[in-house]
Amino acid sequence: MSRHSLWLATFLYVTFIPLLYGQSAVLPPGPLQSKVKTACLECHDATIIVQQRLGKAAWTKEVDKMIKWGALVEPGDRDALIEYLSTNFPADKEPYKASRTMAKSDQK
Repeated sequence: MSRHSLWLATFLYVTFIPLLYGQSAVLPPGPLQSKVKTACLECHDATIIVQQRLGKAAWTKEVDKMIKWGALVEPGDRDALIEYLSTNFPADKEPYKASRTMAKSDQK
């Protein structure tokens, strides 16, 4: 599988599977939670964020990439946003485990 195909498959899985099951991950509370919602959730579900386990340098690279792609982040909020993400989703945090629920159509 090519690198592009793997990225596309991962993107589609992370973006659409939670929608099919009516689930969305919850971002941790904090002063930047609403700014993360504004900047990030315009394009994708919170699951793509909460499953990440990145160091501060990797979060910085990711935030800068998303800003280049059009994420609405005020220049004065950039560092605080990176701090929020690297504090709540650091590289040494245990892996994210999605809750398992049945689809509404499967429930009787």
